[in-house]
Amino acid sequence: MARTPPAAARTHGPGRDRPESDGATGKRPDAASAVVGGRPRRVTGLLIVLGSLTAVAPLATDMYVPGFPAMGAALHTSSAAVQLTMTAFLVGLVVGQVLLGPLSDSLGRRRLLIGGAVGFIVFSLACAAAPDVRLLIAARFLQGVAGAVGMVLARAVITDRFSGADIPRYFAVLSQILGVAPVAAPVLGGAVLAVSTWRAVFGVLFLVGVLLLLGVLTTVPESLPPERRHRGGVAGTFRAMGRLLGNRPFMGQTLVLGMASAALFAYISGSSFVFERLHGVTAGTYSLIFAVNAVGMLLAGTVFAKLARRVRLNALLVAGVAIAGAGALAQVVVAAAVGETLAGTWITLFLVMSGIGMVIPATMSLGQNIGRAAPGAASALLGGLQFLCGAIASPLVGLFGEDSSLPMALIMCASLALAGLALVFLVRPRQGHGEVGVKSPA
Repeated sequence: MARTPPAAARTHGPGRDRPESDGATGKRPDAASAVVGGRPRRVTGLLIVLGSLTAVAPLATDMYVPGFPAMGAALHTSSAAVQLTMTAFLVGLVVGQVLLGPLSDSLGRRRLLIGGAVGFIVFSLACAAAPDVRLLIAARFLQGVAGAVGMVLARAVITDRFSGADIPRYFAVLSQILGVAPVAAPVLGGAVLAVSTWRAVFGVLFLVGVLLLLGVLTTVPESLPPERRHRGGVAGTFRAMGRLLGNRPFMGQTLVLGMASAALFAYISGSSFVFERLHGVTAGTYSLIFAVNAVGMLLAGTVFAKLARRVRLNALLVAGVAIAGAGALAQVVVAAAVGETLAGTWITLFLVMSGIGMVIPATMSLGQNIGRAAPGAASALLGGLQFLCGAIASPLVGLFGEDSSLPMALIMCASLALAGLALVFLVRPRQGHGEVGVKSPA
């Protein structure tokens, strides 16, 4: 059974405290099933759908990257304009999470999830049919807003329904699914482009949206019944977000996640140039390297999930930041002192990805636990800053040049150094904020 954290572990806000029972049934959801209307829903199916909603972003970004050259030629535009379609999507993810996460604390989760899936379907079709790059950029922004709904509310649903040690375990599952998506996306996108055009990639995303809609309709119940929603309407939910902005431990977790994500996106945007242009590997070999590093993230997430019941989450977070930071620093030292080597670059980046594989579920678990009184607002701030930092870091690698791995390595190292500073001065892991049974300051 999922353990309910003591009263001291709950953050109080303007809405009702999270009750010990599900208001609809009088029963607490447990780790085996979520009960709605007296009918059990298996958690496995729920996690698969929530994980799929979380995986929308990497699917919608990485699937169409191999088609950039063909897209530029077909739309008679520059490579910079084509890259803006990705930036627009990432900005849409940020805007959608910041606006719709808090709204869900007042309006509930299910209706917004359904609306987000429908929007993703519509705007995927709009992307496929876009006659020029300007309309494609606009459609990608709206597709990002719609895709953000599933991402931000997946975390909120888990916080609604579970507590105690189950939360980090389930966030680790979401992180692992999120780690698989970047590996599968380029392979799937390449397969589509081998038999069709870049427009067909958005046709596949349309089908993904349809499957997500069916999954939400059949598997995801309303996790926030009316009696547990925030009072004061929409304004009250955004006031709750304002209170979280003033919560030092919560903002520390948010900044650690954001800076780690900046390092992750710098790797995603720069690693193909580093391995293919500098080290001369083929596209197929690069896909293998990318997949191995993603497996590092998956293994780290598995280790995190196994240890979460026995080791303090803040200790696991410190370990993740230390591993990732050491890998990034080693990459800088190797590139500056020894020179560009394939083995050295691969090993150091594997360490970075493994560390980040622990940081993401740790910050999500601790941050959501601190912001438990307003899970949608907490999820919005965590996810919004995560992708905002990613959107800023992605173009920086190309801006500083593609003739060396140092720009990518330095951006990753600086980002993880900032994550370490946020960890020391804001999170203050020894104080244990966000751990079950430890009170967090309001």
